[in-house]
Amino acid sequence: MIKVMLADDQVLVRAGFRALLDAQSDIEVVGEAGDGEEAVAQARRLRPDVILMDIRMPGLDGLAATRRIASDERLDGVKIVILTTFELDEYVFEALRGGASGFLVKDTEPVELIHAVRAVAGGDALLSPSVTRRLIAEFAARAKEPAPSPRLNALTDREREVMALVGEGLSNEEIAARLVVSPATAKTHVSRTMVKLGARDRAQLVVYAYESGLVKPGWLP
Repeated sequence: MIKVMLADDQVLVRAGFRALLDAQSDIEVVGEAGDGEEAVAQARRLRPDVILMDIRMPGLDGLAATRRIASDERLDGVKIVILTTFELDEYVFEALRGGASGFLVKDTEPVELIHAVRAVAGGDALLSPSVTRRLIAEFAARAKEPAPSPRLNALTDREREVMALVGEGLSNEEIAARLVVSPATAKTHVSRTMVKLGARDRAQLVVYAYESGLVKPGWLP
């Protein structure tokens, strides 16, 4: 059973999500929060598998709450999906950097929401290739050119190659096809890279790929 917590200041939004998710045989909504402070407290008390977190809430917002939860070692297994009104919300990149596993727009189709919860609970990042490229490039383009990161020194050449492909938004299957290896081998390389860099999940690996300069957005030669 996948335990889900809802964090949104709109009661009707929470009620709609709860009704949809509780109707699934493998998902249970174990708690709700109306602001960031309550979300952090509930996360520590309930230890859900997935939190659907509104990015804009009164008081402590979803971004700050995400950082607190992601930095708490006791909540290492908690995955956070950011809920936003717009696909390219200016805070989404910061949320991914802070430890979120992905994001959803609030008007997403019900079947997509259910898939998202299951995917994130299973360890996948909720970032499609097209969204990854548009989202990260959009916000990376506003930053200065990244300096080479010493953290990359721990990676093998193949792991750097795999990390760059993850940064481009490729799935394990697509990476396997590009490198002419099996999907299982590609998955192993991705997992080892995440462990070496201390990345919580695939979403953070994407962020690291851009921040370290391993992957350059289109504005750089």
